[in-house]
Amino acid sequence: MKNPQTLLNDLRHFTGTTKWFRNPLFAKCLYTEGVQHLAEHGECYWLLDYIFSNQRLKVIAAEEFQVWTIKKEESKATITVGDGNDNIVKTFKIPFTTFPLEEYTLWMIQGRLILKSEY
Repeated sequence: MKNPQTLLNDLRHFTGTTKWFRNPLFAKCLYTEGVQHLAEHGECYWLLDYIFSNQRLKVIAAEEFQVWTIKKEESKATITVGDGNDNIVKTFKIPFTTFPLEEYTLWMIQGRLILKSEY
């Protein structure tokens, strides 16, 4: 796992994508090179699985634009899903995580997971 500051610095360089990745468990969901970098170097593929698996919830699936924010507090985390207009759609409590960053936000737009800088 990369140092958190190094990982953040790396992620700032992703501004668009030329290659899409697909999770074999969630074939309808795609993600970018930046998200792939986060998952690989932050050792958090579980986060992608978590986001994709929760697309089955009607309250989340109803939102074409989703803002997924993970905030870590010690070894626990809270994940909020927003609609992009500062409205919280759903909140999840994660009892244990090794997520490397204190806080990070991803956007899910019509089944495509991206870094904010890749929009």
